[in-house]
Amino acid sequence: MYPIIDKKKTGAKIKLFMELNGYTVKDIQEYLGLACVQSIYHWLDGSSLPSVDNLYALSELFNTSIDDIICGNKSDNAGQIVPDRVLQYYVKLKDIIAA
Repeated sequence: MYPIIDKKKTGAKIKLFMELNGYTVKDIQEYLGLACVQSIYHWLDGSSLPSVDNLYALSELFNTSIDDIICGNKSDNAGQIVPDRVLQYYVKLKDIIAA
């Protein structure tokens, strides 16, 4: 599967960072200099994503990296693929040695 940014998860992450840091939607609007709060609500509900400039500004505001804000569509067990493959090779090698 082609990796893409998961808008819903990213929106939830932005909302979490806002709550952890005590920021309201209005605070974010003023910080980013946005004309209205609607864009922020679209980010939070997963309808759209912030621009790269806004992501950078949010990462500075939340004192975190952009990578910590963005969520991709990779499955949570993606790190398990390599160990599973190694285990399969181990079993095959063990069978070859036993023969």
